[in-house]
Amino acid sequence: MTVFDFFPTALLGWYDPSRRPLAWKHLADPYLIWLSEIILQQTRAEQGGPYFEKFKQQYPTVGDLATAPEDEVMKLWEGLGYYSRARNLQATAQYIHQELGGQFPQRYEDILQLRGVGPYTAAAIASFAFRLPYAVVDGNVYRVLARFFDDSTPIDTTAGKRHYAQLAQRLLPPDQAATYNQAIMDLGATVCTPKAPRCSECPLAERCRALEQGTAPERPIKIKKLVRTTRYFQFLVVQHPDFRILEKRMRADIWRNLYQFPLLETADLVEAWSDLPTHPNWPAWLNPAQLTLQRRVGPRKQELTHQKIIATFWEINLDGPPLANLPGNFIQVKPKKWRKFAFPKVISCYFEDNFLYLF
Repeated sequence: MTVFDFFPTALLGWYDPSRRPLAWKHLADPYLIWLSEIILQQTRAEQGGPYFEKFKQQYPTVGDLATAPEDEVMKLWEGLGYYSRARNLQATAQYIHQELGGQFPQRYEDILQLRGVGPYTAAAIASFAFRLPYAVVDGNVYRVLARFFDDSTPIDTTAGKRHYAQLAQRLLPPDQAATYNQAIMDLGATVCTPKAPRCSECPLAERCRALEQGTAPERPIKIKKLVRTTRYFQFLVVQHPDFRILEKRMRADIWRNLYQFPLLETADLVEAWSDLPTHPNWPAWLNPAQLTLQRRVGPRKQELTHQKIIATFWEINLDGPPLANLPGNFIQVKPKKWRKFAFPKVISCYFEDNFLYLF
């Protein structure tokens, strides 16, 4: 038996759905399969499960999601990060609802054209929803294949991704695509783990080349080094007896359409309140003479993929009436209404730490 016969045979013989019970396994509705796959992008299954259940309950059909208020969708997504997924999720729901009459596309090529859907997600939807013969390749699959074949091809290059996609497709049994795809991802998640793989329990162990060569800890290989920049955010928590001031982020970045306090970005950490009103980015609509510093909270840190945010929260009292000259993306909100808005994680954590004080 060749390795290309052994691999799927051993894997399918090992697979048992009960080893890794997940809410989206064995679903037939392509909308719910797509929903789960979008949530699972850049998210561990353990974290994504509760969000899937919330979205499934709140938006049981693609039409429900398409017609939901944007702020409501972003709030429900709050805490998952990578918020472009939420924006793509609703944009795609609107396209399916309005342009396709609510019918999810059934061809791999058409699924791949959906906003926010890449080759892995398209393959997952095509195989799980429509039983089409497309192999999934995610982090778990890269790891299993690289170890089994002791393959040193880097997974973070265009050529490497193409290589592993072709290898995965060659191993796929066309008539059992859905089961096979679930099996190989389960194996990577539960047995062939990044650290301390449980090789003694692996159905592929007897022909795993990395196990034989002792190279499993080194597989898969990445050649690109992550470069992370540091940014310093000064959030102005403007407090008035009747309102607080929030800004909706409109610029095209990972936090677009989320809410935040008025923000000053500085080159370094700021220690003294007196340094902020003279900063060139100080908002022109906010008169420093009307402000009194109450306290400084932080700095707090949030690690993102390519940047590290160092955030300081300046709680300042505002004297006088409501402001009449706020820019269009700023709003004045009653303090107890904050819960309905979606915020970046670093601000949500600030709220949690200051719950009694702020509300």
